[in-house]
Amino acid sequence: MYLAMVYVTLKPTVNDPQGLTIQGALHTLGFGSVKSVRAGKYLEIKLDGKTQAEASDTVQKMCRQLLANPVIENFRFEMEEIK
Repeated sequence: MYLAMVYVTLKPTVNDPQGLTIQGALHTLGFGSVKSVRAGKYLEIKLDGKTQAEASDTVQKMCRQLLANPVIENFRFEMEEIK
């Protein structure tokens, strides 16, 4: 069994209103040193696979078909074998 840790983030050219809101709130709380915030998604997916390469291929397909919008988002993931 494998654990995929998937990170989905907006592309740098895409406006991030959620990140701007978080940045404003941090400034209000006294964290004036914060220069920018970009919000994203983090997902953990446990899946079976005969090999890590097979599991990675499956996660890659999941990201391309559902988890990330390729027009506005980038994704990356890390794989770890779990028992």
